[in-house]
Amino acid sequence: MFLKAAINGGCTHEDHPGSPTTPEAIAEQTKLAIEAGADVVHFHVRDDEGGQSIDPDRLDSVLGAIRAIAPHACVGTTTGLWTVQGGHVERLEAVRSWRSLPDFASVAFCEEGAEETAQLVVSRGMTLESAVWSIDDVPALLRSSVLDQNVRVLIEPLAEDPDVAVEACREMAAALRAGGVRAPLLYHGDEATVWPVLRAAAEDGAQIRIGFEDGIELPDGCTATDNAELIRAAISEYQTYRAEEPDELGASGNTSVR
Repeated sequence: MFLKAAINGGCTHEDHPGSPTTPEAIAEQTKLAIEAGADVVHFHVRDDEGGQSIDPDRLDSVLGAIRAIAPHACVGTTTGLWTVQGGHVERLEAVRSWRSLPDFASVAFCEEGAEETAQLVVSRGMTLESAVWSIDDVPALLRSSVLDQNVRVLIEPLAEDPDVAVEACREMAAALRAGGVRAPLLYHGDEATVWPVLRAAAEDGAQIRIGFEDGIELPDGCTATDNAELIRAAISEYQTYRAEEPDELGASGNTSVR
């Protein structure tokens, strides 16, 4: 199995007091996530007000803190348009200005300028992972000139109903495979769909993601103490629901970028 930890995202201290927002807290949660069994860690940088950011100086601070205590951790961040005020042009300027580079960066193909952003990620020497949020995003990704550069493709259903979310994952996975995608596929849900989607990923042999970005509850509905507790629960769930056949969606292609 392959597990990606998404340790903060937009999760605030109001959502969970343990959500990491400072460089030091993000670094510590990264270290603990790897120790708990995560293969890679995805984080979102925060500004002084707690908002999400891709500012070069702030990214430098976070990566410096991570490398100081978890030098071998494979880490990545977002390029999401919601992290900038000025839209796609400002996003490109920010990514071009990154000095310290994460190992990988995520690009959502539902957003304006996704193709140009994905090309920039690759040209700057980072490993690319692309995301589709609905079946409508799949054609744009399949047309991408850097499609074959993806280390994995993230399938992130928007549906709030668990059954609908699982169905959407499988529809997108089928379309991606039919379109020639050979990179591993990763399913992940949000809030009420986190655990049903994770179980579907196990059944389908896909990669999985867990962490405060997606939800703070354990399978039994109790609030997790930290990301490490979610990771341990996810490993247990995956082992319970995993496919009996060899991985179909998660085994092909590279899963490490360092």
